[in-house]
Amino acid sequence: MGDEHGQKAFPVSWDQFHRDARALAWRLASAGPFESIVCVTRGGLVPAAIVARELGLRVIETVCVASYHDYKSQGGLQVLKGVAPDAIKGEGGAGTLVVDDLVDTGATAKVVRAMLPKAHFATVYAKPQGRPLVDTFVTEVSQDTWIYFPWDMGLAFQPPINKAERG
Repeated sequence: MGDEHGQKAFPVSWDQFHRDARALAWRLASAGPFESIVCVTRGGLVPAAIVARELGLRVIETVCVASYHDYKSQGGLQVLKGVAPDAIKGEGGAGTLVVDDLVDTGATAKVVRAMLPKAHFATVYAKPQGRPLVDTFVTEVSQDTWIYFPWDMGLAFQPPINKAERG
């Protein structure tokens, strides 16, 4: 599992991601109640489905933000679809839970927070640069870690970390 981004690899299996998303739901259970959930697509779709099930939330909305970058520098962000007004009851997003898979630099979180400043923002994973923008998360990873989510991977041989064992 590559070092193509010059970063540490952190592969996450479906089982591990499910456990982590349920752990997020446990933490969020005492932070609510929430009337609706807004997932940041596309990464937030899977954890939002798990959290919505665990917390009994039926009103599920998406906000679609695309980032264009070459993995060396964070590029511009474009909001492809905003949040439908009838999905949000409270002023400024109060009573709304926003879910994403990861907060990295915090660029996407800043855009979504500007739309819903009073919402509760939760991610499964957080990197130090973006962590201040998130209210609840499960696992912190270093800024130079590249998370490989299960929906981005297939089964393949992985060489040992120890270079002496690679030969």
